This record gives sequence, structure tokens and C-alpha cells, in this order.
Amino acid sequence: MKLQINTINTSRNLLAFSGGVDSSALFFILLENNIPFDLAIVNYNVREQSKQEVEYAKFLAKKYNKKIYLKDVKFEDNSNFEKKARDSRYSFFEKIIEENSYETLITAHQLNDKLEWFFMQLSRGAGLIELISFEEITKKETYRIYRPLLNITKEELKTYLKENSIKYFVDETNFDERYRRNYFRKNFSDNFLKEFKEGVKRSFEYLKEDINSLNIEEKALLKEKELEVFKNLNDDNLNIRNIDLSLKKRGILLTKAQRDEILKQKELVISHKISINITTKYIFISPYEKEIMPKDFKEKCRVNKIPKNIRAYIFKEKINKIFDLMF
Repeated sequence: MKLQINTINTSRNLLAFSGGVDSSALFFILLENNIPFDLAIVNYNVREQSKQEVEYAKFLAKKYNKKIYLKDVKFEDNSNFEKKARDSRYSFFEKIIEENSYETLITAHQLNDKLEWFFMQLSRGAGLIELISFEEITKKETYRIYRPLLNITKEELKTYLKENSIKYFVDETNFDERYRRNYFRKNFSDNFLKEFKEGVKRSFEYLKEDINSLNIEEKALLKEKELEVFKNLNDDNLNIRNIDLSLKKRGILLTKAQRDEILKQKELVISHKISINITTKYIFISPYEKEIMPKDFKEKCRVNKIPKNIRAYIFKEKINKIFDLMF
């Protein structure tokens, strides 16, 4: 059994590896497709088996001449573990990418994960972009995420591993339904795919084509460092989509409550990190900063109608182009 994936045109690639079914299969699929990559693995120290998974990653890296990056994590408590683990993992990946000039982060998400995400978003109340936001390629600020297995099911990956006698580990916490993702996996996505795999694949393809046809993304009028300024399209739905897409690139997914609050308040700081402001003409998005600013600068901002929660970042980064835009 040979699984086909789309090739990528970057040579500096980092594979997020765990030793499980998905990433073990992807490791060898990438080898078969002559795609260059190195490895990164995180040990959360919550299972004894994780030590074996790290040793397996080291073995593969040595055998196939790959660089490997390791991180040990131990949280003080395991409350909200999934979010903490994800934040820690992606912070680690981004640090490696920045320090070593990687262009692409390759992850082993597959079709079951994509459908699982769909059901989870559907249960919360979501729009079209959120429902299918598990894309093959996601562009970030300084790199992109590549998910080459999104059209392949977990069962297909298991068959591939068995036929090729490839070792992998099974994480027993994946069966613990206290984790929301596992609940949706066991009760919905896995069983649904067993019966309707081809229909699900086609539906995701059609939905992607529909999104592309809608041409929702509006190009920023100004993009300087981490500041983005968009035109106010006088349409709440289109405005919030542009905000969604901008924040997604920054690693933040908005909840419905946050979207509603942005449209209601017009000025908001998300997760104590990102400032958003909607004026009659523009939408401003930048990191949230606190800076002591001179009176003449604050007056200049006031005259040019630059929102208060954006000014500190503009001052700190010396972004003077914004004044040309507002003139």
C-alpha cells in the first residue's frame, strides 16, 4: 500500500512527531516522497510510555540522518491539559522555526481529525470558515503549516503501518472521554467515517471550492510588522471574517462570544494579546502593548483618529506609515 500526498516546494521542513499512528506513518510517507524534513517531539511526562516514544524518535532521527529537537514539559496541574499542551507544543515549534529558519511545519492531522473538528465546531455554533478551517496549508506570519494527510483516514494509515511493518505507539489517553476531542472521536467522527468516508471527502472538497469562490479574504490596506489595517466593509459578516483570518494566522481562534463582543464594542483586547478596533472607515489589529507615550505623539494619534488601544504598539515599533494612510 502506497499513500500519495501532495509534495511541497520548501526544503526547510519540520515534522511534528509523537510516535503515534499518524506521525509514524507520515514519517515514512515523507521519506517515500523524497520530502526533506527534521523532527520535533514534546514529552509531557504524564505517561510512562512517553519516554519510549522519545527514544523511538531519536532512533529514527539517527537512522535516517534527521535533526531532532526535544522538549520536556511538566505542568503543575493537569487542568485544561489539552489547551496547555497545544500552547506549549506550538510555542516550542515556533521557537525552533524562528531559530533555525524552517519554512514549513508538517503535522500529521488526518481525515478523522478534520471531521472531528467539524463536529466540535458545529456543537459550539460556528460559521462556514470555522467549520472547515482545517486546511491542507495554513499561512502564518513567518512560516506555514502543511497537513498532507487530510484526505487519508486513520484506518488507512493503520493498514499502511501494518503492511510495511512500521512500529508505532498507542496513547491510552486518546480513549479517555473526559477530553472533549476524544468524546467526539469515539461517538461521532470515527464511526461516521467508517460508513461515509467517500461522501465526507467529497463534501470537504466542495466546501473548499465554495469558500474559494466566495473570495472572503480582503487584502490589508497596511501591513507593517504585526499591525494590520483593513477597510471597514460595512458588513459585519465580512468584517468579522477578515478579523478571524488575521487572528487565525496569529494562532488565535475566536469564540462566538468574542466575535459578538467585537462587533458590539468595536474595541477589544483578545486574550490580553491582540488589540482590535473597528472605526467608521478602518479595522485595526495589532499586538496589545502598554507604553508611556509623549503628549505630542498622543495628540498626533488623536488628530489622525488612530484608536487608543493601537497607539502603544505603533509608538513602540515606530510605525509612521499609518499616518500616511490616515491622511
